[in-house]
Amino acid sequence: MTRWWSRLRPDNFTLALLGTVLLATLLPMTGTAARGLDRFTDLAIAALFFLHGARLPREAVIAGLLHWRLHLLILACTFVLFPLLGLAFKPLDGRVLTPELYLGVLFLCALPSTVQSSIAFTSMAGGNVPAAVCAASLSSILGVFLTPLLMGVLAGAQGGMADPLHAVGAIMLQLLVPFVAGHLLRPWLARWVERQRALLRHTDQGTVLLVVYGAFGESVSEGLWHDTPLGSLLAVALVSAVLLAIAMPGITWLARRLGFGREDEIPIVFCGSKKSLATGVPIAKVLFAGGSLGAIVLPVMVYHQLQLVVCAMVARRYARKP
Repeated sequence: MTRWWSRLRPDNFTLALLGTVLLATLLPMTGTAARGLDRFTDLAIAALFFLHGARLPREAVIAGLLHWRLHLLILACTFVLFPLLGLAFKPLDGRVLTPELYLGVLFLCALPSTVQSSIAFTSMAGGNVPAAVCAASLSSILGVFLTPLLMGVLAGAQGGMADPLHAVGAIMLQLLVPFVAGHLLRPWLARWVERQRALLRHTDQGTVLLVVYGAFGESVSEGLWHDTPLGSLLAVALVSAVLLAIAMPGITWLARRLGFGREDEIPIVFCGSKKSLATGVPIAKVLFAGGSLGAIVLPVMVYHQLQLVVCAMVARRYARKP
């Protein structure tokens, strides 16, 4: 019984993650406090990538950039596999799901991968961080253009990003610039960073908790629990869970079937199965202006929270394996 419970008992970080979700539900930040938290989170993310850049040797960065098979597989999972899974839920349209909610499921499946938490989970699990940085950033950049095009194919919707160059610039400024800066300063910082490996681990976990609290708190402040009927919320949660339950094992099997090693399998699983709420909301405001934006974005919000909890457990499981 003790051995069985030790396998099922959540680890400390997973408990902290669930506690953060509960805190964001009960005490979400709004107004000036929320904007301050966003700025602080941006600084924490920048610090995370700066430290990763300072720790990683030049050979690892070049290998991450040139790992084209890994990037191609992640993009195929994000922009091909997920849209096909979204179409598989078509029989639920108008029955379990309202037309607006099903449109939201299709929108979820067309979104790019999230960047910050994908890389943080990859680092926590001991995966190929340079490849994750490149793959997740590339997915977000391409998603600015591919998501509206995919929605036009999947749902007949028309629209696009109002200023895609601004979105690309924001990604570069927040993630790649600190990473490059840290890497350029590696000759002076390498020894200190090697002595502070525990600091990197806590920075990874703290960044994930900040992203969870900010994203979930914003959703609650916008009326996630108040404006959504319980039956609809349960249906969306079930569809999101089924989607994640199909995607993560399927992507894991595919990565192993194609001969990727453990370090490469980890970023493939995390970058290929995650969807970005931060990128999705601005795109939704353009694509669905004047429509039922709340219902359309709801599947993205639910899937976003679910993927963080599940990926945290998967990352800890990877980390425990030799």
